[in-house]
Amino acid sequence: MHKKILQLLLSFEWDSSNQHKSWKKHGITQQEAEQVFMCDHILVYDDEKHSNVEARYYLLGETQESKKLFVVFTVRSNKVRIVSARAMSRGERKIYEKQEADS
Repeated sequence: MHKKILQLLLSFEWDSSNQHKSWKKHGITQQEAEQVFMCDHILVYDDEKHSNVEARYYLLGETQESKKLFVVFTVRSNKVRIVSARAMSRGERKIYEKQEADS
């Protein structure tokens, strides 16, 4: 899935059991998790390891306040369904910053 496909998605959907999980576990708000999808520079990857039931993806991107996040999501009926969000790990941040510098 690339950025062009993400631009066609209409809205976000949150599972009630996941709705506050990223805040409780990682201090990431729903708004921050959604903001990264609007970021100019995002990297999107297939999450093959966790795609048993439905296709899952993860992305690396930044919030409006430049907080670098790792977000796991799926797509259902033109809606992004966010599974979880957390700060990027050191390795993920390295990948993201290298790609940003190369583009």
